[in-house]
Amino acid sequence: MEFIKVNPQADKFIALIELNRPKELNALSRQLMIEIRDALRELDEDDNVRVIILTGGEKVFAAGADIKQMATATAIDMFNIDQFSTWDQIKKTKKPIIAAVSGFALGGGCELAMTCDMIMASETAKFGQPEIKIGTMPGAGGTQRLTRAVGKVTAMELVLTGKFISANEALGYGLVNRVVPVEVLMQETFNLAREIAKQSPVAIKLAKESVNNAFNSTLDEGLIFERKNFYLTFASEDQKEGMAAFVEKRVPEFKGK
Repeated sequence: MEFIKVNPQADKFIALIELNRPKELNALSRQLMIEIRDALRELDEDDNVRVIILTGGEKVFAAGADIKQMATATAIDMFNIDQFSTWDQIKKTKKPIIAAVSGFALGGGCELAMTCDMIMASETAKFGQPEIKIGTMPGAGGTQRLTRAVGKVTAMELVLTGKFISANEALGYGLVNRVVPVEVLMQETFNLAREIAKQSPVAIKLAKESVNNAFNSTLDEGLIFERKNFYLTFASEDQKEGMAAFVEKRVPEFKGK
């Protein structure tokens, strides 16, 4: 792949995707997003992968969309390109995705991080939706996911002014899981991924699906969905192993079955 690096065995049960357009500050071109989509499909089907980490490296996560590809496009061009269809694979991925963010995560970069399931940020991280400054608005979920993460009035201010927020501000708003020094960002991200990867792959997928469903349903609907997925775990070997290990006071050996 040209614009990303993929290591399906970065650690036991953990895969790593790294954006690789340093000269363009990892601008999200259509080809880069296609490569992310294809990589996620493969990793989602790989039984040796339980958690996926997505990063842009130590200097920048992604400074935004590739504006050069869109500057002269018409509305019909954008409709026909349907560039956001590649983003759908991110939310379709059954395995948890952790974004490791250093430097700018702006516009499409912020949207990409928010499309992941968790965000680990270094102290250098900057988040924002500055599309308003170039005469447009977020189009890959920025107005929706940001509002759900930080609340209406904060999201409104960020979207309508295009201002950036620091990693610590993002932590205060509930946008990121935690903030750590840049030199230990990947170490801490892998530590979180390892904690998740130790659990039952079946239960992880069902639990992720249930949490995501909470954003798209009423409480009553969400509770029904959660209950069905809870019952479904009892059809797995992992559930039998997990409860047996608890009773026998030993560490469970989950196999994802």
